[in-house]
Amino acid sequence: MKKYAKILAAVLVLILALTACGKTATVSSAAPSSSSAASSSSAASSSSAASSSAASSSSSAASSSSACSDERKPSLKAGFLKGPTGMGAAYLMSQSDAAATQCEYTFTVESDVSNITSALISGGLDIAAVPTNVASVLYNKTSGKVNVVAINTLGVLYILEKGNTIQSVSDLKGKTIYAIGQGANPQYVLEYILRQSGLTVGTDVTVEYMAADELATKAAAGGVDVCMLPVPNVTAVLAKNKDMRKALNLSDLWKDVTKGGSVLTQGCIVARTDSVDDNALKCFLKDYEASIKYMTDTANLDSAAKLAVQYGIVASEPIAKAAIPDCSMVFISDPNEMREALSGYFEVLYAADKTSVGGSVPDDAFYR
Repeated sequence: MKKYAKILAAVLVLILALTACGKTATVSSAAPSSSSAASSSSAASSSSAASSSAASSSSSAASSSSACSDERKPSLKAGFLKGPTGMGAAYLMSQSDAAATQCEYTFTVESDVSNITSALISGGLDIAAVPTNVASVLYNKTSGKVNVVAINTLGVLYILEKGNTIQSVSDLKGKTIYAIGQGANPQYVLEYILRQSGLTVGTDVTVEYMAADELATKAAAGGVDVCMLPVPNVTAVLAKNKDMRKALNLSDLWKDVTKGGSVLTQGCIVARTDSVDDNALKCFLKDYEASIKYMTDTANLDSAAKLAVQYGIVASEPIAKAAIPDCSMVFISDPNEMREALSGYFEVLYAADKTSVGGSVPDDAFYR
């Protein structure tokens, strides 16, 4: 009996010891020593920081990529004009065909700006390149539903002459100028320069308006003595008719007569506010800026010329190659910079003809 009693007592002691160890372990887990706590806290903090950093990085990456992620590419219907206003989009079109853009695009290329404007108003296009005064007209006509989002073209207009008699605006007196762009930027720019230089249209000088392609063909064949054309029509005429030369650069003449720092800005990108949200706009501007950079890089001149022809913006590679450096392609998307470049220009156009900007100079909400 005594033997069994001793064994039972030993078992009880063991049980009590194990129970005590369990309680000590539990307490130790709940309240570690200072050193252990610091280590544990440091590890937890490090783990938490790493987790937080990873989450922040992930969140930042998600935020950055979500704007233009492959999973949710915005879909845009974009319209561009043949010539300098549309030239900068050629690389964008090629990248879209290669599925290498931030957005998915359906492109339209037109020679008649009225087709672009009617499609923008009806919703047939979401975003488009248009003459700058047309952007103002669209803004006013749609009560602010179409805004400017980037400037893409500066001055590209020249007076060409068969001969060597025109050295200044005053030398145009008594002559007939065949010109393009009736009812658009070219007409308002030319006639404003003439007026500011003391020449009255219809009295001192005659201006006859024609379609750009028609006038370029006529000038190349020697059918006119003086004409106003934009690049790349200028390039085509000079290549075919060695008797013609660049007599006057209207960008320089504009600076001379405005005196207020106004810049001759002829082309821009506009977007509908109801179909192009901030995310889609951000994606488009990334794509378009990359396209402008590619098209204006002299190292890409040969391939840029091929793309301009491939997508119907220019008729031939030699003309495109010669014209691209003179197309004044730019990318200005900051609202303040756009306002600075355009507001003075619009004021001049408004003073010349209110209808040229749609009846009023756009307010600050125009610049998106």
